[in-house]
This record gives sequence, structure tokens and C-alpha cells, in this order.
Amino acid sequence: MGIILQSSDNEDFPVSMEVAQQSVLIKNLIDDLGETEEPIPLPNVTGKVLKKIIEYCEHHQFDPPIIKDEYDDVPRRSDDISPWDEQFMKVDQEMLFEILLASNYMDIKPLLDLGCKTVANMIRGKTAEEIRSMFNIIDDFTDEEREQIKRENEWAEAH
Repeated sequence: MGIILQSSDNEDFPVSMEVAQQSVLIKNLIDDLGETEEPIPLPNVTGKVLKKIIEYCEHHQFDPPIIKDEYDDVPRRSDDISPWDEQFMKVDQEMLFEILLASNYMDIKPLLDLGCKTVANMIRGKTAEEIRSMFNIIDDFTDEEREQIKRENEWAEAH
């Protein structure tokens, strides 16, 4: 049996239980409320983003389950992304950040991790100015504030 997920723009997505339960949020809802034929509303996720998240969950539905304690203690790398995942994350910046927000809201840790690794790889080796430009971040520090930050973080500059 499957369930129906409903996006914030009232789009319905029928999915299998295995796909749906990759989201801890949905798994807990099903555990608490039981299986339902009513759509499960996801007010923080648009249909466009939910469709992308379902694509990810369908691809990974047979991955071995993550043991929470082990997962939290494992040092993370950003260069161990599978080719399918790398291709999956080739989206525009807006979609990337929507996926990050939705995977955090839906509590899909592997997808959240993948999104964070993707952002980490985007900014690796870039200067602060390049990162600001990439993400349209306005530099509103005064010269004095910039100097203070530089002094406080000298340790990070010494390679």
C-alpha cells in the first residue's frame, strides 16, 4: 500500500510506503496516525520540489537504513558523491536551496547531507568575494569591521 503526499500548492503525489518513510517526518506521522487514504499535507514544500525529492527517495529506497548514532558520529567528506547523486544535484541555485530546506523540514538526512556537500563543493577554493558574488550576498561590513574579523580569524589564514 502507498500513501499520497500533498505539496503546498495542492499537488498530490502517490508514493510507496518505502519511498515515503525515508522522511522521518512522514514515518513518524504514519507511526502516530496509522496509514491513511487522505493526502499527507506538506505545507512547506512546493510540488516542483516535492517531485524532485520523491525522485531521490525512489532511487535510494533500497539503500541500507542509516543507524542514527553511527550516522551522527561519522566524519563527513564532500568528495564521496555517487555519479547518480551528482547528476541529481545539477540544478539551479534556487532549486538546490529549496531541496535543502525541504529535506531538512522532511527530515531526510542523506538528502540534506548531499545538498550540503554540493554547496561545500561549490564554495571550495573560492575567496569570500567570489562566494558573495556566487550567492548574491551583499558585503555590508565597514572597513573597521572587516579588519576586526581578519584579526580574529588570523589562525584560519595560516595554512
